[in-house]
Amino acid sequence: MSANITREEAWALLTEYNKDEFHLKHAQTVEGVMRYFANKLGYEAEADFWAIVGLLHDLDFGMYPEAHCIKVQEIMRERGLDEALIHAVASHGYGITVDIKPEHQMEKVLYAVDELTGLIGAVAIMRPSKSVMDLELKSVKKKYKTLSFAAGCSREVIERGAEMLGWELDYLIQETILAMRTCELE
Repeated sequence: MSANITREEAWALLTEYNKDEFHLKHAQTVEGVMRYFANKLGYEAEADFWAIVGLLHDLDFGMYPEAHCIKVQEIMRERGLDEALIHAVASHGYGITVDIKPEHQMEKVLYAVDELTGLIGAVAIMRPSKSVMDLELKSVKKKYKTLSFAAGCSREVIERGAEMLGWELDYLIQETILAMRTCELE
């Protein structure tokens, strides 16, 4: 798999549709997490593709939150982007706004980590360090169980993603923390 868009072009497209600093930071975090998992899971040759999928996954959210994962398909097709990229980006809305099921392992990873990175990020900023560098699994799990904490991060989606991947929830959380550490270092 390879995207028919460069990282620079993807960033320009993302910032055309998203102005909110929080969402741009989230996109960069998911980009880095996706690259981490591509390398960890033996898809090194596709790491750039995985990263661009992560970067663009919320392309339509800033301007079209009510049509999230729907409008993105139209935007990307108008730009002549590859159908594999479109499917990957749209599939993270499976069961929420679209019926596009994550099929490739990369799509399942995106589905699982999108919400989880938000939750982990929320836990991290509550810490004195405001960092994932010293964040441990037990801290995330404690907050994970408090449904009012980061209530916008769907635990159901995170758990469904772990199940799709055939991973224990603890493993998914721990690896995502490690992935987010690589993003913070950059």
